[in-house]
Amino acid sequence: MKRFAIIAIIAAALLSASAGQARPKQLPVEKPNLEMIEDSVLDPTSRFYFPRLQERFEANDTVMTPLEYRYFYLGYMFQEDYDPYRISQFNDSTEALINKPGDITKHDAEKIISFSEKALWDNPLDLRQMSFLIHFLRQKGKPIRAKFWEYRLQNLLNAILSTGTGLDADNAWYVVYPMHEYDLLQLLGYEPIEAEYPADGMDRLKVKPLKDARRFNGEIPGAFYFNVKIPQEEYIRKHPGEE
Repeated sequence: MKRFAIIAIIAAALLSASAGQARPKQLPVEKPNLEMIEDSVLDPTSRFYFPRLQERFEANDTVMTPLEYRYFYLGYMFQEDYDPYRISQFNDSTEALINKPGDITKHDAEKIISFSEKALWDNPLDLRQMSFLIHFLRQKGKPIRAKFWEYRLQNLLNAILSTGTGLDADNAWYVVYPMHEYDLLQLLGYEPIEAEYPADGMDRLKVKPLKDARRFNGEIPGAFYFNVKIPQEEYIRKHPGEE
């Protein structure tokens, strides 16, 4: 298995999550007020206090509202341990098993599940590891556990979609990690083919549509925009002197 296998697994998990029976309610599209979100997730008296949201997220709380997921996703950028380019030590282990020559054995699948769970304890917003976990839980005949993760994944993706339309710089989607740009586009049925950087804190990904690509205003866009201003600022703050 090579890179296409990873893409196929991610796409399958994302599509499975988006088609789930308990599909979460969509949030209205609204540019996020990041100052208000920062104040709320750092305020111990707020319903959106981040440690409280994280505790509920980790407890498989399926009554977390879409709005709480939005605060949980965007609020992660204001936590001291946040690093937009931090990669768990377990990520390489899962991808090595998926990419190894030959078929994935039952033992391999069990190890991938274990490594993905450990990676998600390290970074609860790693959508790629979440996708691996969903796929192999289903493959191992554990649909209930898979559904819990599908619910989380769909709510996190909806949190991104609620931040804009992605069709221009003024309506860019906000992402906590640049890798989420690619994960989201795969869900929408697009393959990124080129990245551009029209302004500081702004990514523009040119795409080609895949089968069943989602239309926007009845059309197939040629590119999507992502706001990565906070991730860039946080990376510079925590890694001074690095380009």
